[in-house]
Amino acid sequence: MNTLKIGDKVPSFTTTDQDGNEVKLSDFVGKKLIVFFYPKASTPGCTAEACNLRDNYKALQDQGYTLLGVSADSEKRQKNFATKYEFPFQLLADEDKVVINAFGVWGLKKFMGKEYDGIHRMTFKVNENGVVTDVIQKVKTKDHAAQLLD
Repeated sequence: MNTLKIGDKVPSFTTTDQDGNEVKLSDFVGKKLIVFFYPKASTPGCTAEACNLRDNYKALQDQGYTLLGVSADSEKRQKNFATKYEFPFQLLADEDKVVINAFGVWGLKKFMGKEYDGIHRMTFKVNENGVVTDVIQKVKTKDHAAQLLD
């Protein structure tokens, strides 16, 4: 796993969001981004994390951030997740792992004694020039916004 670090430039990517719209890194030039990666839509930890960000969305926006949630779920799963919990931000359906690999969050995980490959729950702050300014590796799912707000 070759994860992006502070000071790294995010490689350009193109994927789709929950509505099937094309999303490119270049769409966000001049904007500050928070890109949060989660293992699977609609699971308890991922729901807690995304709902916490939803509930603090205004405060994050006030600091100039655009949010992108990313997992390897299908557009349909992401759409159901976004609709059920009324997320005001885009969820990327990164089934081909283009964005996941660009940020380097795919790798070996351990859960209940088993090892498998999957998405590591991590969040990246990216500045207006596409450079990583912060990496949160130990995400607190129920209080994630507090980790992001300056």
